[in-house]
Amino acid sequence: MRRFRMKDLVSMESLQPADVLQIFETTARLKRPRSRHRPYLRGKILGMIFEKASLRTRVSFEAGMLELGGHAIYLDQGNFKLGERESIYDVAKNMERFVHILMLRTFSHQAILDMAKHASIPVINGLSDDEHPCQALADLFTILEHRKTLMGQKLVFIGDGNNVANSLAYAAALTGMHFVCVSPEGYMLKDAVIEKARKKAISGATIQRAVNLREAVRGADCLYTDVWASMGQEKEREARAAAFKDYQLNDEILALAKPDVIVEHCLPAHRGEEITDSVIDSAHSVVFDEAENRMHVQKAIMALLLGRG
Repeated sequence: MRRFRMKDLVSMESLQPADVLQIFETTARLKRPRSRHRPYLRGKILGMIFEKASLRTRVSFEAGMLELGGHAIYLDQGNFKLGERESIYDVAKNMERFVHILMLRTFSHQAILDMAKHASIPVINGLSDDEHPCQALADLFTILEHRKTLMGQKLVFIGDGNNVANSLAYAAALTGMHFVCVSPEGYMLKDAVIEKARKKAISGATIQRAVNLREAVRGADCLYTDVWASMGQEKEREARAAAFKDYQLNDEILALAKPDVIVEHCLPAHRGEEITDSVIDSAHSVVFDEAENRMHVQKAIMALLLGRG
């Protein structure tokens, strides 16, 4: 077993191509019938700190830890306010004595970076306003399962240049994919993300952004979308709905991509807004494979970070 290079997983940007390959190899090995799981993480405890509501993140991490023989403890803002009731430093120094690994789902990306800096145990970014690395890794692992390769595949993200788009840009660059983030003006992928992703690009990977939806999706191997207003953006909901009204993933847009295109969505989906029922429920959709793979990828991440991969 190769020793995993990283102490923490706080960002897709911090990974190298070999790290992604090692995560995917471990995921494939751990994705097996539950009755055949070995207790790789017996006696290990995962601490889960949540500032944002969750379905998939909580259940996939907790179920994954239990499948590998460990235990998970859930903490939300009702228990404490990260950085308010206690400093992040003090929380880190307490938690490293109670649990073996930490996962945070927060608003502030800096909070995750600070936790990783101060805690001697591994820290995983379960979501921040800047990045969603576990989601991006599950997304690409799902494409790999259905396409057998990532190299040269065209992935088009339709929507806000948000945390998911940021992580997908880095993930695509690290795996030789062609990534296009298509968004209305004012909501596009940031210059800094594009620049950093391009520096990490291997094997001809390209990172682009676009405004014209119909042009962007032509020849796509995978179409991906997300909600128009994420948690914390509720006050912008009406403005965002107006800005994104012509960026719906529907049958007309689906028909412009490759005939065997697959469709992804990180969920939850606002059906009838960013995606129609006819697309998300179609034979092209792999959204529930993708959701399941959150658990398998995260099992691999935890096992690797704890030296049990």
